[in-house]
Amino acid sequence: MSPANPSTSSPRVAQRGSLFEPVQLGPITLPNRIAMAPLTRCRALADGTPGPMIVEHYTQRASAGLIISEGVNISRSARGYDLTPGLYTDLQVEAWRRVTQAVHACGGHIFPQLWHVGRVSHPDLQPGGALPVAPSAIQAEGTTSYTPSGFKPCPTPRALATDEIRTIVADYGRAARRALDAGFDGVEIHAANGYLLEQFLRERTNRRTDRYGGSLEDRARLLLEVAEAVAAVCGAGRTGIRLSPVSPVNASEPDRDPLNTYRYVVERLNALGLGYIHIIEGVTQGPRDVPGGFDYAALRNAFRGCYIANNGYDWHLAIEACEEGRADMVAFGRLFIANPDLVERLRLNAPLNEPDPASYFGGGEAGYNDYPRLVPHPAPR
Repeated sequence: MSPANPSTSSPRVAQRGSLFEPVQLGPITLPNRIAMAPLTRCRALADGTPGPMIVEHYTQRASAGLIISEGVNISRSARGYDLTPGLYTDLQVEAWRRVTQAVHACGGHIFPQLWHVGRVSHPDLQPGGALPVAPSAIQAEGTTSYTPSGFKPCPTPRALATDEIRTIVADYGRAARRALDAGFDGVEIHAANGYLLEQFLRERTNRRTDRYGGSLEDRARLLLEVAEAVAAVCGAGRTGIRLSPVSPVNASEPDRDPLNTYRYVVERLNALGLGYIHIIEGVTQGPRDVPGGFDYAALRNAFRGCYIANNGYDWHLAIEACEEGRADMVAFGRLFIANPDLVERLRLNAPLNEPDPASYFGGGEAGYNDYPRLVPHPAPR
């Protein structure tokens, strides 16, 4: 896999325009530039299948230009949170097909976010009660996993053997195939927020001495192998990836030179022809500004596909980012929790419902599918 050469590669073409105008994402024309960000809500069934409640949830939000689903486990050992869905059994594929059919019937587009949590897990969620796996046996201090009996501290994980890593790459490829079988329009790879792929990428969580650790090129190897495997299944234009260059969540301390790390990654993803990069700007669910700052424009300019911006965007900031060409799309998370009709509310600059944090994880319809939609004002007589 040869890196893109910034001096010879074609310049990116900014898709400047209104937040509410169509945008091209790989081979797909989306009706607007608003994405629903992945939101773990822990409302799947015990076997990892999405039930009718999840079908309804995504159908309500199908007006988004693109729905990126909650994190979807690629295998049983990828799990770190109870009642999260998977894409590793035939039953899960069949259940997801009901979701994608319902979204498509409303004119929507939906990608699953393929997920392996790595060390952010607990033996209560692992096959046979095994330890979670990671690049190195370094505990995610202060981090918890959502188990069937509640949140529990993550233990010190087991370091993966080199030959086990090939199995994980294959798991991503199989999950991508199952995603297409389930009717998804493409796939997003979760390489952010301190989960497995970011654990390999970050220098403080990867102490390996084999070909998957040490230099930046080796620490990035797993992420790039996964991207290549998924793109080979879905097509590069239907493959995206989520990155969080400076977010420290899940005990994932940023690299000493995060711009160098992520510019390297993005240039090599660019060489694969991926459809988009989905960038968490700042601290996940936290401030956009971090000490020392970060040059997101450098990543956007290095990447020739679609740039989806995320974190802390409101009506004004999102409109400005698209019109000025700083982003091709903007992803909203918590605003979509409480506003199933967020696209229309943003179009009208209408008041927004406030989400209820107590209902974020687990439970039923309350705080999930019962947020009120915008009631149009009656036409004047």
